[in-house]
Amino acid sequence: MRPNVLTRTAISLTAVVGLAAGTVAAAGTSFAAPDAKPAVSSEVSVLAVNNLGLNTARAQRWQCWLRDTGYNPGTIDGQLGTNSWKAAQRKFNDLGLNAGTVDGVVGTNTIKALQRYLNIFDYGLAVDGVAGPATKAAFWDFNEINYCA
Repeated sequence: MRPNVLTRTAISLTAVVGLAAGTVAAAGTSFAAPDAKPAVSSEVSVLAVNNLGLNTARAQRWQCWLRDTGYNPGTIDGQLGTNSWKAAQRKFNDLGLNAGTVDGVVGTNTIKALQRYLNIFDYGLAVDGVAGPATKAAFWDFNEINYCA
């Protein structure tokens, strides 16, 4: 048996009134709690993996290069995560390339250190801390050789 128009209208109005009352109640509590945390975080999160344009095979080669030169990047998986970048930062700092804090974050100092490192091999990059097309192309080219063999 189908409900008639009057029944559907009454149910719809009841639902609308209930939603409105709930919305007003929720709005009232949001203003009443000054210490409440926002629903959306304003914090910037760091990417878990940042391959800087490398595919998995070339990222593995970079990890093997780090490992073979005495800097442990963790698992050789082609995913340049925190451990890989910490290893790179340690290497860069040991070479005097000023990567800054060893935190695994691929920030301006890490990019500048990578650019300085790649320039040791005559890539001629501007050391500007921006991982632009030229930096990514040089990083790609540097990892052409398979250091994992």
